[in-house]
Amino acid sequence: MDQAQARTWLGTAVAEARAGLAEGGIPIGAALYGADGTLLGRGHNRRVQDGDPSAHAETAAFRAAGRQRSYLGTTMVTTLSPCWFCSGLVRQFGISRVVIGEAHTFHGGHDWLAEHGVEIVLLDDAECAGLMRDFVRDHPGLWHEDIGAVPSA
Repeated sequence: MDQAQARTWLGTAVAEARAGLAEGGIPIGAALYGADGTLLGRGHNRRVQDGDPSAHAETAAFRAAGRQRSYLGTTMVTTLSPCWFCSGLVRQFGISRVVIGEAHTFHGGHDWLAEHGVEIVLLDDAECAGLMRDFVRDHPGLWHEDIGAVPSA
């Protein structure tokens, strides 16, 4: 995939991440693009806002896209490496490519996706990394809850 196009599409996901942060949520955004480059859906993590542990950015973008007859050739763009839940969504529906803003804060299932034929474009974007670094520093408890690292009581 062309890096310039990947970065342009990442801008949509970053805008969603910023919107989620402004709402008091976790700054992770995503967008789903069609094979022809059409924006099908966009969304951000709403776990905090909706009290829904499944309201991840990728699932929000996927739901906003509505039903597609096929996901062949589509691209999921996300500001952070997708967790196992969202990686499963990509595999389940045959999304062809995942563009990732950064994977230092959280290294999700993108290696597994690559092993199963999904094209991975990892951008190492400084803005995405900064958003997450600041969020983790300012809200460590919420971050650990989001990634499932909260010790059981």
